[in-house]
Amino acid sequence: MPTEGPCYTIVFEDNTETPTIQELRSALEKGSDEDKLETLRKIIVATINGNSQPALLMPIMQYIMPSKNKQLKKLLHFYWEVCPKYDENGKLKQEMILVVNAIRNDLQHPNEYIRGATLRFLQKISREAELLEPLIPTLRANLEHRHSYVRRAAVFALQTVHRENPSLVPDAAELMQTFLAAESDASCKRNALVFLANVALPRAVEWLRGVWDGIVSMDEGLQMVVVEVARLDCARETTNRPKYIRAMFELLGATSHAVKYEAATTLTTLTQNGAAVKAAASCLVTLAIKESDNNVKLIVLDRLDALRERHRHILDGSIMDVLQVLSSADMEVRRKAMSIVLSMTSGRNAEDVVLFLKKQLLRTQEQEFDKASEYRQLLIQSIHVLAIRFSEVAASVVHALMDFLSDSNNPSALDVVAFVREVVEKFPALRPAITEKLTNTLMNMRSGKVFRGVLWILGEYMEELDAIEMVLGEIRKIIGEIPVLAAGLREEEGNPQIDEQHDEGNFSGTGTGRPRVLADGTYATETAYSVTSTRTEFSKTTKPPLRALILGGDFFTGAVLAVALTKLVLRYDKLTSNRSKANSVRAEAMLTMTSILRVGQSKFVTVPIDEDSNERIMGCIQSLSELNGCPEVNEIFLKDSRTAYAQMLGAQEKCAADKKAAETVKENVIQVDDLLVFRQFSKKSLDETVDHLEDLGKATGAGEALEDFISNLSRISQLTGFSDPIYAEAYVKMHGFDISLDVLLVNQTSNTLQNLCLDFATLGDLKLVERPTVHTIAPHGFQSIKATIKVSSTETGVIFGSILWDGPNLTECCVILNDIHIDIMDYIKPAYCSETQFRSMWTEFEWENRVNVSTKMTDTREYLKHVMQSTNMSCLTPEGAMSGDCDFLSANMYARSLFGEDALANLSIEKTETGAIVGHVRIRSKTQGIALSLGDRITMSQRDGKRSL
Repeated sequence: MPTEGPCYTIVFEDNTETPTIQELRSALEKGSDEDKLETLRKIIVATINGNSQPALLMPIMQYIMPSKNKQLKKLLHFYWEVCPKYDENGKLKQEMILVVNAIRNDLQHPNEYIRGATLRFLQKISREAELLEPLIPTLRANLEHRHSYVRRAAVFALQTVHRENPSLVPDAAELMQTFLAAESDASCKRNALVFLANVALPRAVEWLRGVWDGIVSMDEGLQMVVVEVARLDCARETTNRPKYIRAMFELLGATSHAVKYEAATTLTTLTQNGAAVKAAASCLVTLAIKESDNNVKLIVLDRLDALRERHRHILDGSIMDVLQVLSSADMEVRRKAMSIVLSMTSGRNAEDVVLFLKKQLLRTQEQEFDKASEYRQLLIQSIHVLAIRFSEVAASVVHALMDFLSDSNNPSALDVVAFVREVVEKFPALRPAITEKLTNTLMNMRSGKVFRGVLWILGEYMEELDAIEMVLGEIRKIIGEIPVLAAGLREEEGNPQIDEQHDEGNFSGTGTGRPRVLADGTYATETAYSVTSTRTEFSKTTKPPLRALILGGDFFTGAVLAVALTKLVLRYDKLTSNRSKANSVRAEAMLTMTSILRVGQSKFVTVPIDEDSNERIMGCIQSLSELNGCPEVNEIFLKDSRTAYAQMLGAQEKCAADKKAAETVKENVIQVDDLLVFRQFSKKSLDETVDHLEDLGKATGAGEALEDFISNLSRISQLTGFSDPIYAEAYVKMHGFDISLDVLLVNQTSNTLQNLCLDFATLGDLKLVERPTVHTIAPHGFQSIKATIKVSSTETGVIFGSILWDGPNLTECCVILNDIHIDIMDYIKPAYCSETQFRSMWTEFEWENRVNVSTKMTDTREYLKHVMQSTNMSCLTPEGAMSGDCDFLSANMYARSLFGEDALANLSIEKTETGAIVGHVRIRSKTQGIALSLGDRITMSQRDGKRSL
């Protein structure tokens, strides 16, 4: 008898109409084949769920076994697999002799498919040695059957039997070697070679030596086994390694993609020769291009990336082949291929790579690509990385990328702005050409974010007199007639002012006034500073781009414009000796800023100007009005902003370098009494391990450390009170997407509790996988019950229930259990994303939960760490942005659940004069559950923090 019983999947059983044993017996005896099928199915489900119903064993033998219905015969195999075969003393039941006889008859059945199904059934009962022993001669006879389907199934049936009970087939190696030599069917050969390799590897190698020249022409399945035999043989000392390497080279040209992949990966484990590595890499690239399944593409690219890490310079020549993978329509494949390309790019091939990416960038505009906007953004980001890393290609790409500043896809245009901003800072020689191109592109821009980035660049890096005059002229063109409010009112009245003309670059103004009637009936004089231009006249219906944004309520862009104008005017004032012209330029800039303020404070716009923008613009006006009175302020405008940006770039480069260094240096901590393993002494490749059994153990967690006793105690929840008739407590254990409950029940009465049932129910995205069975507990006895619950999201879940049992006089007794609240923090892990991705998700996600800060902490950074620790979120805001002594703090946080749900949070807090911290935490997510759960978590942590304080 096996020491451990088999484990079966729990199948849902509908208990609303449970038939009695007599009804089931009657259906087996008198029902039609369809009735028998349904009845036998019910019996199997009940047996799997713990109700074996042994009284039905003989009726099944009497009425089902003689049937010739193939569906019944197949279902009968399922029943023999799950039914109890041993009595209470562990001896084989007498009825099983009849079952063995029936199985033997099926193994000798003239229909080959019944034989094959029976042979596959024998694999499922391979542990039952007493059942299998009389069937071995018949099983061996099926190796000579005329049909390959039967022979193929017989080989694997013998392999399974031999693996569990070697004594039943003592001559398995000789039997398979003889069978392999005489067999002609490829699938049967494949199964036999698998069997022989697992039983006697030297015999499998001996057979393989006789067919070296025919490996290329073999069937796909047989080729896969040949690769596996080569891998197993090379795990030990062997003289056949050169032959295996040659065979793997030949299999790289096989027609099957699976064989190619296995041959390429095996070849890199057998040799480190440069030619072999290149051939394997070329094969993997070809697979990534030609394979249609995107999942397979990603797996192949992962293998290629691992190969690149070990053989960096050898694969540099294959970079143009890897670029062909970008032709895939899947964005994940494109991103993975692009990351490999970026890591393989060097000074020798940087120009070729950038040229290819530029062509792809142009094709996204000329042709209709799948997800063209995302692909364009990926290309722009990649060119950005390469241009910064290899300065010699920056000049050739920056002008091409600036054509995308007017792109309707806002993320792509923003990536271009970030790229141009970094280039003009790091490469001073390119500044004049870039700023001139930006100036000429202003009229084609439409996005406020793009305008803000470009205006900052122009305000910082325009250092020539002529260039500043050109920029001011272009700004005048994109903002239109000023004052904006007066012109807008005239347009509403249907009397738009006719544009005057003057020479470009000559700024002149005249003050004109006229009386107007105000809303209260009084008179007032409106004075407008009129500036004209020889530029193309605007249509009455089409507003200039920047003017449209300001009238639409984008006053943040207006504030950035004011700062840029201030910088340009300050620099212009230093460069020119014509004071009259300098005063004219300053007056026009101040008029533009005042016009923006007037628009924001009027009823002409739907959205009034915000306080921050208003204060910022007023500060710029004041700085220009006191042009030479505050040199410190001028220094802040002209130097400090650029210095801060340079420091930010330096911090980013340092962070990237530290991260790369941390990934390169892997520290392995080894305890004093740990066993040291030197793989160099094992005759294996230095490239990668071929010990797949060890890898399987690692993958299944065989080497993981067990939790300590204290951590287990923290997961115990008390379900009932000490004075209840039954004391219950549960140990809650998280297993990935499952929750395991181990419930201990203690009968605290002097009576036997019969038909005791533990009834669980769930609230939230939890689902009970199996319902606990009925038990009987002796006086003061113990009972352990296990239950499994499936989790499908990070929504806060609650498990509740009751304990029911039969009391005196058949009355039903009940104890209500305490609720078990599932901690969602076990499913949320810190994650990282870029600022652009964070802003995009923040705009997209619709669920928001706002939690007010209520704490006795007095340090803003300590509170940020407290929130990060309690929510398992990572801080995306750089440390440098939060450094310094300040009474307010704003930080972005991000986390991702095991179910792929994104969670965003923004912390905005301020320290008051009394020392208390006030503010709020805004949480956003795509689904409501995770936003509410994280909000509840923060609220609970604040409450617990108050108690501890």
